[in-house]
Amino acid sequence: MKIALVGYGKMGKIIAELAEKRGHKIVAKLNETPTILNLNNPDVVIEFSNPESAFNNIKTCLDLKIPVICGTTGWLDQKVEIEKINLENESAFLYGSNFSLGVNLFFALNEKLAELMSNFGEFKVQLEEIHHTHKKDAPSGTAITLAEGIIKNDPRFDAWKLEETKDNHLGIFALREDEVPGTHTVSYRSEVDEIEIKHTAFNRNGFAMGAIIAAEWILGKQGNFTMKDLLFS
Repeated sequence: MKIALVGYGKMGKIIAELAEKRGHKIVAKLNETPTILNLNNPDVVIEFSNPESAFNNIKTCLDLKIPVICGTTGWLDQKVEIEKINLENESAFLYGSNFSLGVNLFFALNEKLAELMSNFGEFKVQLEEIHHTHKKDAPSGTAITLAEGIIKNDPRFDAWKLEETKDNHLGIFALREDEVPGTHTVSYRSEVDEIEIKHTAFNRNGFAMGAIIAAEWILGKQGNFTMKDLLFS
């Protein structure tokens, strides 16, 4: 499989190393805007750039009918438009707020727990995410996905906010510490006890490998997908 990397930072370099070990060929390593010339005719694009560039990067690739795996967060107000463009081009697009297989299992666990806890209003739910100080967006895309999973399954909430949980707003604490790949915690606390689920990433390799597996999976497909489609369909 020929892979073009759009966004060649820390994550892109790990993806390149792991993809080559799996027998794939990296045909482009771009930090500039992708074009038909510098993409070098890939089978798939893996996009880990920045919130400001993501939309144009993805649109360019989809207009060229190249499947895109995107892990850039912080641009999701434009995701519906990208999905529409993808369908019009009859290409394939998979967005993941987090490509770690462990995190995606954590997402499923979070939704099930939220469904169970929705009947027990004495438990106050709170989210917390910790990332490295270089991360530009807050809260993380992973934390937003966790919050959306709770909101979907607990009628007490209709939105999330960067603060303590209050009324119908689910709270997220976003902390930044040196060299933390990503730690996410969901806690349910009452006056007498606490239930907590937590995912801790030790390095970026899990994120990178998940993106490569998604790229392998999406070949030959058309449509808009998530990691849930890959893991549970």
